[in-house]
Amino acid sequence: MQDKHGLLTAPIRHVLRRMTIPMIFGMVSILMFNLVDTFFISLLGTQALAAISFTFPVTFAVNCITMGIGVGLSTCLGRLIGQGEIKSAARLSTHGLILAVLLVASVSLIGFFTINPLFVLLGATSKTLPLINQYMQVWYLTIPLLVIPMAGNSAIRATGDTKTPAIIMVMAGAINGLLDPILIFGYGPIPELGIQGAAIASAISWMCALLASFYILIKRDKLITSPSQQHLGQDWATILKIGTPAAITNAMTPITGAIIMMILSSFGTAAVAAYGAAQRIESILIIVLMSLTSVLTPFMAQNLGAKNPHRSFAGMLLSMRFSILFQLLIFIMLIPISLSLASIFSSDHSVQHMIWLYLIIVPASYGFQGVIMMLVSSLNALHQPMKALQWSLVRLFIFILPGAYIGSYFYHVEGLFAGIAIGNIAGGVGGYLYGLKLRKKYTTPDAITPRGEINGD
Repeated sequence: MQDKHGLLTAPIRHVLRRMTIPMIFGMVSILMFNLVDTFFISLLGTQALAAISFTFPVTFAVNCITMGIGVGLSTCLGRLIGQGEIKSAARLSTHGLILAVLLVASVSLIGFFTINPLFVLLGATSKTLPLINQYMQVWYLTIPLLVIPMAGNSAIRATGDTKTPAIIMVMAGAINGLLDPILIFGYGPIPELGIQGAAIASAISWMCALLASFYILIKRDKLITSPSQQHLGQDWATILKIGTPAAITNAMTPITGAIIMMILSSFGTAAVAAYGAAQRIESILIIVLMSLTSVLTPFMAQNLGAKNPHRSFAGMLLSMRFSILFQLLIFIMLIPISLSLASIFSSDHSVQHMIWLYLIIVPASYGFQGVIMMLVSSLNALHQPMKALQWSLVRLFIFILPGAYIGSYFYHVEGLFAGIAIGNIAGGVGGYLYGLKLRKKYTTPDAITPRGEINGD
């Protein structure tokens, strides 16, 4: 398996491009998965749409556990594969999947019995609560099915293969899109299940993805083996050391978004609606960066494991520079169509105007936001997850939120958007300078120990 996909020897630009393109398709399928679900549920009426909106922060929080485990798996497996320790990689992968399933199953069990108090706390009304119960009861019982494909795909990507996980994600999204209208509205002998039908459709698509991931992990990549009681605790600790800060990092983004929403609420409903729509546009505009971030971790981890830190950091700095230049190009292309794009998301002129303001201010800074994203991935590959978390917190709570608040205080909504952009740029410049410092530190002759470990692990 070692260097089967050229992470250690092929030209860096070629490797990162080849790994990133399939990831883009996979992430687009996830976005479409959410949009299709939302679209069909919206046809059930406002109460159903409100109910599903209440579930988003809860489902995201639970999925953060799996995403964190996935980062830990990808990082640790990449290092082992780079060292040629294939048996150890299989053992770690197996233990990681068991850990993810146990954690998510435990949390979902608690969630299943606390649906009413939790969602009442979040503001659900007597009209939306029954619908939330219909959806979340099925979701909590079946979410462990999603753990294997999510964490398993991270393990597959650690080998350098991003095409297979993308195919699995696209397949799952297509199955969900096909089943949604059938189960929500009923067809032939299948009764109309409403919002519960959306949850069942998701569960079936997750099961299909689980079977596909299991097949690849067992038959092709040989990354599933018998659990080892002797190494179980040690492997769990290794994965959680990186996975826990990574899960917290993922959770910080929606928390920051919620705080910005609170600031915007003082300027009226139109400002909140505009920001919500802009966030959906943003998820599309930075999808290439999100994909590159996901592939940078295994690329660096494998090369660090193979005692090649120069190649690792060349990939990191190349990704950072690409991030700035690529997103600048996207921003330039966005300006002429920004007003038309804003009109797609709302017929209200005040909302359109605020969406347009966002699109001509904030996307100019996305490239610098990407620099921090690359730095966080690199720090995880270096087994420095707390440093990665610190940089995420610095960007969000030292640069973004203070910038947004100060900007809103002096220049209202326009100032808030400018504050976000300035925060991104300041964080990105600092992140790039820190990346140069990391390269200098880890490419010195004594950075690699005689056992092939990285000093500072």
